[in-house]
Amino acid sequence: MDTNRRIAADTAESGRSADRKAAVWIGVLYIIGTVALVLSVFVTDGVLSGPAFLAQIAAQPNQLAFGAVLVLLAGFALALVPIVFWPVGKRYNETLAMGYVVFRGGLETVIYVVGAFGWLVLIVLSKEADAGQFANFLHAALPVIWDQGAITFVLGALMFYVVLHQSRLVPRWLSTWGLVGASLGIVPPLGGMFGLSLGILVAPLALQEMVMAVWLIARGFSPAALDAESAGETSSWQASVSGTAA
Repeated sequence: MDTNRRIAADTAESGRSADRKAAVWIGVLYIIGTVALVLSVFVTDGVLSGPAFLAQIAAQPNQLAFGAVLVLLAGFALALVPIVFWPVGKRYNETLAMGYVVFRGGLETVIYVVGAFGWLVLIVLSKEADAGQFANFLHAALPVIWDQGAITFVLGALMFYVVLHQSRLVPRWLSTWGLVGASLGIVPPLGGMFGLSLGILVAPLALQEMVMAVWLIARGFSPAALDAESAGETSSWQASVSGTAA
């Protein structure tokens, strides 16, 4: 019996260690992805802006190529977040955890890849004398793809924060902030369809992700939530904490 208890304790300790590593990796990947995206904007803005963008790209092709590399780095880093979260999230809500993998790990990644390769195509077109018409079309289409593609990101984020909110893997104030930020984040792409510029509404979610990233690296997931799930008491524990909060 002592042997069985020791094995159970070792298994539980191994699980807690894996969950702690997952939390750290999620935080690190969020930071890598966000920093890479922000840098890509600064690197490419001067090249892609203005009516003479083809001449600017032809003069500085490496600048746009570096921006494309940063976008791919961001895309793959952020695509790994739902994959790393899956072993943890599926224990609380398998459907939403899988939806998070599909939307952020799959569909959103496609947007990043399309955007990055679109920039690389512009580099090629900048060297062609008769590529103006198609280059203009691509230059106009890529921002639309970026803007409307944000819908997949927001839907994935909503699934993620619902799981965090239900499970209390992070403090309730942090998951609630994420839910509110994701709800606001769906407004800019929808408003963009009608010519409205509402990008500022993405700021609350962007800030929340960085705060959560630091929290996960420093604190990890809630030990109480993890222990309750391991003991098969998730539902009763969630009910008790909800009653206490009320």
